[in-house]
Amino acid sequence: MSTVFFTFVHIVNTFIKATLMRLSLKNFLTIALVICIPFVVTAQSTVNKQDSSTNKETSGSQNSNKNKVPPVVHSSKNDTSAGVKGIMSIRNIGKRQQFSAAQRESFDTDIYSPKSASFSNEGTLFINSLEGCRTVAYSVPSLEKQFVVEYKFSSGQGEMWASPSEFYKFTHYPNGERRSFSGKPVEMAWSHNYKYLWVPFYRRTFDINAQDPSAIAVIDADSQKIIRMFETGPLPKAVAVSHDNRYIAVTHWGNNTVGIIDIASNNPKDWHHLSPVVVGKQLVLNYPLNSSVDRDKGSGYLLRGTLFTPDNRYLLVSGLAGPLSVIDVEKRSLVGFVHELYGIRHLALSNGRVYGSRNSAGEVLSFSLDDLLKGVEKFLSKETQKLTVDGTVRRVKVGGGARTLEVSPDGKYVFVACNSASALYVVDAETMKVVDKIRCDSYPVGLSISPDGRYVAVTSQGRKGFGGNAVNLFEITRYDVKQVAPTPVNKEVATDSVQAQNSQNNDETGSVTQASMTFYTLLALALFVVVVLIVVCVLLVRRRRK
Repeated sequence: MSTVFFTFVHIVNTFIKATLMRLSLKNFLTIALVICIPFVVTAQSTVNKQDSSTNKETSGSQNSNKNKVPPVVHSSKNDTSAGVKGIMSIRNIGKRQQFSAAQRESFDTDIYSPKSASFSNEGTLFINSLEGCRTVAYSVPSLEKQFVVEYKFSSGQGEMWASPSEFYKFTHYPNGERRSFSGKPVEMAWSHNYKYLWVPFYRRTFDINAQDPSAIAVIDADSQKIIRMFETGPLPKAVAVSHDNRYIAVTHWGNNTVGIIDIASNNPKDWHHLSPVVVGKQLVLNYPLNSSVDRDKGSGYLLRGTLFTPDNRYLLVSGLAGPLSVIDVEKRSLVGFVHELYGIRHLALSNGRVYGSRNSAGEVLSFSLDDLLKGVEKFLSKETQKLTVDGTVRRVKVGGGARTLEVSPDGKYVFVACNSASALYVVDAETMKVVDKIRCDSYPVGLSISPDGRYVAVTSQGRKGFGGNAVNLFEITRYDVKQVAPTPVNKEVATDSVQAQNSQNNDETGSVTQASMTFYTLLALALFVVVVLIVVCVLLVRRRRK
């Protein structure tokens, strides 16, 4: 804008001089053109610099090591995967994003750092918009918005809030339970046959370093409103529901603890906290109140994946910076650590096998739950001194930054969001081999599969200010099972993922560049027109004086 200002001043100054010198209209127009042309060139140069900066973002080659991220990728509607011959193919059928207003069809201001996704039993898609402090519900496959639940509270007290448990106390913010705040939703889970959706908040907005109690909201799917609120420990991330709908487990990334809520009653007002489980050593938090710190560091085991065994006897909790923990649910105590299962982010169970994603290793692992439980029994009976999986742990490399994973309803395929690779990978659950993949908007973190297995939603949150703010909806066409005919393909749009990758600069990057060129060019022309009008007015005044 400084270039625009000084250029305009220069034009006006020249006009004044020209008027004083009594130049002819023809001469003055010539001078104005000479002035405006360099301005247009300057504007074009600015656009080129923007393009260069955008290309650097796209190539992931920032000069600053702090901001260096993998290449930014943008998907296109009707992207298709290479597919598995005679078995499946994947196609991008829709998107909601907030990175380019020029893409009107998909632009949605409610998509702000989307963290996770979850389908209801009826196929409604729920998206947790972390920085947007809201959960958004969409119809599928149209992605028409149904409703939005915002997390803004005048205080942490009131009729909607459960009674304080005494397990989670404010130690840094006096009267923290009375403060107004917004909640930043992370993961979510369904209880009572998809009637209630549980959504934990990364932190209350006034708690800048997530070191005091946060909260978890309970949404009634029928009324589309929050019907109950509970306090939690610091920085809750994952949430899981026991198979008998008796317990809710909330893993506290912030201090090595797991919260347990008793939900056995059909009356939400009867639900209450039980004593939390300490995994290893509970951390004492004492961060500054006036500056932010990186809570991905110094937070113990970074507890994340949370999974109840089918008999509800044990709770499995993984850590990005620690081993798998086995917790006795009834005793609410730690049984032990499985050190061979280290650094797992997300856990899923299907057909008697546990699957886990390892972010740093970019891999998916699997093992028999029975083999793990045999190892637990041997450990408890003192038959062995070390808690291990009494069997084989299988592993397969996928894309870098393996985050959320889920297994198809029939248990045949594992879908995993790979953050650094900006792609959705598919692994054959039996052979543990990668069989397909398709690009996503950078950088995918959350994932959910519809109950019928036909759709996969992937959330892309972004990294260090690059990429993100997008939700991709993929249609999975299975040829090995009977399935409803897929949505018709728009033949005018490229359907090959590789070809679409080569033309991705026509998406956000191209639209932003073209918008910048249009802006500066029109501004230059507008200034020129203003100068011409001033000249005409001056000439008319001269003639009247004569």
